[in-house]
Amino acid sequence: MVNFKESNFYKYYSENGGLTDEQFEQLGDYFSFKEVEHNRFLLRAGELSKYAFFVESGLLQSFALDEKGGEHIILFAPENWIVSDRSSQYFNEPSDYYIKAIEPSIIVFLQPEFILKASSLSSTFSCFVESSLQRNVHIQQKRITSLLAMTAKERYLSFVEMYPSLLLRVPQWMIASYLGITPESLSRVRRELITAK
Repeated sequence: MVNFKESNFYKYYSENGGLTDEQFEQLGDYFSFKEVEHNRFLLRAGELSKYAFFVESGLLQSFALDEKGGEHIILFAPENWIVSDRSSQYFNEPSDYYIKAIEPSIIVFLQPEFILKASSLSSTFSCFVESSLQRNVHIQQKRITSLLAMTAKERYLSFVEMYPSLLLRVPQWMIASYLGITPESLSRVRRELITAK
């Protein structure tokens, strides 16, 4: 499986969150590594979100379905990203979203108690969580702005900046779904960028 001390999860929270080996031991009941198959759902709309998911390796997506069954991708979560439905967890309401693996992945399932307990153990971790929440709000605001006010070209360039490693990992229709445009429009944007070089 994964050597814990060599895992991205360990490095991420020890380097960024300041957690010590002793503190990780105290938190051991609140997280677990799991292998997840391609196309496996970790959360479905209508379910309560019970976990946050840290991507050790692989790739997840969060998306919603419209009334016709069309898929609208909210975000991608590659290695070292965390994805969950915070609203479902915080307000104890059924989720509006799906979270699914789009590559074979190793995922760390984080119980809500992990963040609470780690924050009580480490002031450094508590500050890191606060900073992460603010960064997440910032990213969501930029995402809303991009969908409301940016051109298709600007949205695509913003996507490339945020997800530089994903261009060869996800099919074009998924990128188009994330951008809120048709695959044909995405092809046109790519052609224009190549021609402009």
